[in-house]
Amino acid sequence: MQRKAYVSGVAALLAALLAGCTGSSDSGGAADDSNPGDSGTATAVAEPGRYRTLPDPCDVVGEETLDSLLPGIDELTDEERREKAYEGTPTLTFDTDRKVGCRWKVESAEATDHLFVDFERVVSYDGAVSDESEAQGLFATQREAADLPEPTSSESGGDGGTSATDPSGSPSPSPSSSPSTPASGSASASSSSSASPSGSGSGSGSGSTDGTTPAELQPRVLEDLGDEAFLDDELSSSGSTAQRRTVTVVFRTSNVIVRIEYEEQPATVGTVPDSEEMQDRAQNLAAQLADALAE
Repeated sequence: MQRKAYVSGVAALLAALLAGCTGSSDSGGAADDSNPGDSGTATAVAEPGRYRTLPDPCDVVGEETLDSLLPGIDELTDEERREKAYEGTPTLTFDTDRKVGCRWKVESAEATDHLFVDFERVVSYDGAVSDESEAQGLFATQREAADLPEPTSSESGGDGGTSATDPSGSPSPSPSSSPSTPASGSASASSSSSASPSGSGSGSGSGSTDGTTPAELQPRVLEDLGDEAFLDDELSSSGSTAQRRTVTVVFRTSNVIVRIEYEEQPATVGTVPDSEEMQDRAQNLAAQLADALAE
């Protein structure tokens, strides 16, 4: 009888141990099953950007385009100087897959022209934020910094005002902040035009006869260029009182932001660089670069 009791006790102990192991295994299995699911949700990685590399900025602008943007090249009779002018000067960079740029400068008897082209590939370091979303945020910051002027009520009825009203309204400061806007940055283009000497503004093509800048030449959001784009136009005076115009076009394609700065300073004091002509040249170059990125 004692032996039977002993066997029964051992059997009961083993059954208890097995039950405990089974319960531990089940609970552990449930925990193991939940972790992969949880971690999969938390570590979901956003889509990478479309672009992984950048083009050579000094090679992407063709000689024919440079001839248009930098008329002084035609006056260079020395073949070596001309070739060097076409080559441009690359900007210093430590990662050519992230940011590259190139500068050109050519002097002529009429003016000195500068051209700067910059490519930036935006990469997000947040796994939940895509490269393109990061680029959208950076582009919005640059557009707001440009201080694009609010379209006036008279502009909204025309073709130029219609295209600029909706896009520029959202990123620009509210109308209540407009008194401070014209005093800074890009909006100075129109104020400088109206403040230019009477003898210089009339023949420049940068404004109408009453000193105002036409709506279609105002700094504005651009349509049909990349995913989003804007143009800035600033007229300023150097110490010599010669007026220098800088036209800037910035556009974004996926996770790449391209910036073009086109500047001209006439050699003759009182001459005002033509706004429409410079804007057309800068926009043509921007369209070429956007096409090159799309290939």
